[in-house]
Amino acid sequence: MKQKILLTFLLTAALAGCGGEGDKKTAGGAGGPGAVPPLEVDVIAVVPGSATITQELPGRLQAFRTAQVRARVEGIVEKRLFVEGSDVREGATLFRIDPRSYQASFDAAKADLAVARVTLERYLPLLEIKAVSRQEVDLAEAKVKQAEAALTRARIDQENTAVPAPISGRIGRAQVTEGALVGKGEATPLAIIEQIDPIYANFTQPGSDLLRLRQAVKSGKLKEAEKAKVELILEDGSVYPQPGKLLFSDLAVDPATGSVSLRALFPNPRHELLPGAFARIRFPEAIADQAIRLPQRAVQSGPQGQFVMVVDAEGKAAPHPVKTGGMSGSDFIIAEGLKGGEQVIVNGLQKARPGTPVKPVPLKNPNVEPAAQLPAGDKK
Repeated sequence: MKQKILLTFLLTAALAGCGGEGDKKTAGGAGGPGAVPPLEVDVIAVVPGSATITQELPGRLQAFRTAQVRARVEGIVEKRLFVEGSDVREGATLFRIDPRSYQASFDAAKADLAVARVTLERYLPLLEIKAVSRQEVDLAEAKVKQAEAALTRARIDQENTAVPAPISGRIGRAQVTEGALVGKGEATPLAIIEQIDPIYANFTQPGSDLLRLRQAVKSGKLKEAEKAKVELILEDGSVYPQPGKLLFSDLAVDPATGSVSLRALFPNPRHELLPGAFARIRFPEAIADQAIRLPQRAVQSGPQGQFVMVVDAEGKAAPHPVKTGGMSGSDFIIAEGLKGGEQVIVNGLQKARPGTPVKPVPLKNPNVEPAAQLPAGDKK
């Protein structure tokens, strides 16, 4: 019995010894020649330079012109002559109202005018021989003018049975159907036409921001920028390919909101922009000298505020506090924290933890946002 126990103990010790030796080999291999190389990260070398300070504000798109199609005469709608949502030209017939009663009125007015003219023509020779008085001739002339006016009104009413498009543009849904009685006591709305090429973008700017900017320009800290080019940022974050122009800025601050109203005009030849859509308007405000720009993805926020990850003298990732001072296009302008010469990590931030050895690789195109912020070594 003792021999069996001793034999079991010896086998257990031998197995434990084998396991320990294997673990030591594994541990030794981790620190040996097969060690993981430093993580590659894309970096930007900080270089101060001139930058255009831009402002990005929310706004809404509005049609360049809007017109209501209305019935000018009373009657029954016989036919709709357009396709809802299509483009129509100014003057094109959109609805047809039953014209029969107006045609009859026109014919009657035409006949009345003919009678009045015949009477006047008969009176004129009689006036020369004093068979009629001057008063009777004047009355006949007045009836001719009255009949002419009645004929003109009848002609206009007859023409208004064909309802035209007041402007060129895109027409929406018809607000009445065939068989509807329109124009009874008022000009019934039939449809709405919107001209959307070009198209307006309306937005507001806080009055305090405008005052601060003007003071900075006046003091010489900033230079006034040319506001000819305005960009439109769509709801999906993409930039509309055609630039617009800033039209005006209100001279007064709205006391209810404390903001100033602005408007920009954008070309819209393909009708990609629709009235009522939300958009962001980016426009230049001023030019700053010796400014530092960084892509937005390089700036992070934490409990202590904003910071960037830099490559320190030991080749390791290290956090560095900064403060942003506005935008320049899609980039942040760094107001405090960087002086120039630092290597700021842009791509690879998810794996570049503080103290991690990294291998900096110059970023080729800082304006391209990667599909995922992976380190350069992991990109496919």
